[in-house]
Amino acid sequence: QAQLVESGGGLVQAGGSLRLSCQASGSIFNNYIMGWYRQAPGKQHELVASITRGGTTNDADSVKGRFTISRDNAKSTVHLQMNSLKAEDTAVYYCAADRNYLGSRPVRVDYWGQGTQVTVSS
Repeated sequence: QAQLVESGGGLVQAGGSLRLSCQASGSIFNNYIMGWYRQAPGKQHELVASITRGGTTNDADSVKGRFTISRDNAKSTVHLQMNSLKAEDTAVYYCAADRNYLGSRPVRVDYWGQGTQVTVSS
């Protein structure tokens, strides 16, 4: 009964692709901004991408053109399609939801997923 349930992490080779999924409860999915943060070893959390209820997306410069966030309204699920993966993408990826705002650094995020490990081998 977790409010954000993540899946899709794993080990891939550089240049490969991976798709993360985050299923949310209806109340969150329908009313909150959704996004993905990641934390690489020894580094701070950073926002990778976010998507509003209206479908407006925002991507970090480091992943722009490679990652795509999307919403599947029928399944109340947010996806992060990751292409052209690099070793520096290796991190724990966290689904997040907030009723107002998701910044580059997490501040008072309302809901967090458990995190899923993404490892990219070079």
